Amino acid sequence: MLIMKEHILDRAPLPMCRVDVAAGCAGAIAVKRGQLLRIEALDDGAVASLFGFSEADPMVHLSVHHTRVFSNSYVLGSGMRLVNNRRRPVMVLGKDSIGKHDLLLPASTTAFLRSRGYAGTGCVESLQAELARLGRAQPKLPDPINLFMHVALERDGSIHPKPSTVKAGDKITCRVVQDMLFVVSTCCTGIAGNDQPGAVAMSVAENLSDFPE
Repeated sequence: MLIMKEHILDRAPLPMCRVDVAAGCAGAIAVKRGQLLRIEALDDGAVASLFGFSEADPMVHLSVHHTRVFSNSYVLGSGMRLVNNRRRPVMVLGKDSIGKHDLLLPASTTAFLRSRGYAGTGCVESLQAELARLGRAQPKLPDPINLFMHVALERDGSIHPKPSTVKAGDKITCRVVQDMLFVVSTCCTGIAGNDQPGAVAMSVAENLSDFPE
């Protein structure tokens, strides 16, 4: 369930906004406190490496590491709070059509992809390019939350990526609780079974009813 929307007095309702991110690219979208962020796969097998940066403090970012500790879980599930590196909530996962996301693996780099025989640009470099396009300097680039990537942690501690089951139209929707800039990279992950880049859409709205279905 999505958290209740806070009563916001400091701004008027904003129109819905959508950014499509082609396969092998990165895109960004700004989200205000109280808004909903929806990320939707537009292609089968798409993986969205999600990064988030505070609009108030460049030292604060969405942190997959702190999210695992805060929630005592390596599995991203409905109702889970995603927190920043100050352990403060950034957003809450509400609707989730697939329930398979990764909180363990780092973003790919171009060098890593080359070492595994893949062409194309890594997620880290695509993130850097998108931030540069926006004229935004970030002192630290955090690891992402890898949406739509299914990774299992076995009892012996080994990590086993599973083949993607994502279909076009699968999506998550989160209620954001602080002003953030979110960046999604759709570059190759270099992880077998999750290595086919696909397009995604990022949409922001005030209410669920604002999203087209």
